[in-house]
Amino acid sequence: MAVHSWRELPRTATHKIGESPVFERRFVLTLDGTDTSATDLILAAQCDFGTAHPECAFALCFDLAVNEGYEGSRYHSELIAKYEIPKVGTEEYQVLPWQRPDKWTFQTQGVAVPALYYLDSSDQYKPLTNSANDYFEGLMVDEAQQKCIIEGNRLAFPSALAAAITNRTNDGVYLGCPMDTWKCQGISGEIASELIDGQECRYWKIKSELLYRESGWNLRLPDVGFNTISTTGVKQRAMVYDDKNNEWVASANPIALDGNGAPAGSGAPAILNRRIYKQCDFSNFFGTPPS
Repeated sequence: MAVHSWRELPRTATHKIGESPVFERRFVLTLDGTDTSATDLILAAQCDFGTAHPECAFALCFDLAVNEGYEGSRYHSELIAKYEIPKVGTEEYQVLPWQRPDKWTFQTQGVAVPALYYLDSSDQYKPLTNSANDYFEGLMVDEAQQKCIIEGNRLAFPSALAAAITNRTNDGVYLGCPMDTWKCQGISGEIASELIDGQECRYWKIKSELLYRESGWNLRLPDVGFNTISTTGVKQRAMVYDDKNNEWVASANPIALDGNGAPAGSGAPAILNRRIYKQCDFSNFFGTPPS
């Protein structure tokens, strides 16, 4: 059976301060029989997902509902269409789930990391050492972290991609942040389904989690140790002068090194930057958030 005729009821709209307006249209459809599908009702009223409101072209249809047996009649149904302004763009209202844009959310938080520097009176970073240029051990300091969640739909779960990119860092500037400051914490997914044109459409809801760390994901280590590298490239025990006995003896404590294996002398030890995660192009894998 099909739709015999239809009429539109008065249109309504609601608008709260700080929110986008929502428009609503209601249709009463007269049926030839009782087995008319929801798709037939939508086609008859010429109202579908993503179509523009007849009076407010910037508002698109995002919600459709059907009430059978309108006012107790088995030969009448009601179609309710709601419209709103897209948050991202018209792509947000694609019928096929995997054609819709990803959704991005950000959250800032703090984390404790080893304390290696301090700010002097001119706001310049200096090594956090005592007056003898020895590092304090076990001190921690808070720094900024930012979590980025990217949610989207895919035809299939990208298991190979998830395994390959987890624990990778950005190989260049990403989201305005330097190399090795973003790390992929993992990619998860769950199966989902929608009813589209009367047919079940199955897809995967994917969630990717990225984490930004202000100091980066490389290890920052004070260059200290019990051994040094001589000018001829030979590894040897670090020696200190014993004033009491007027002789050189093996150091009982780690000494400061200059980053190349040589003693730092009276200066503070160098800070070694050790990359421990593989890199990849985050722009290629995750793209960028909508502007």
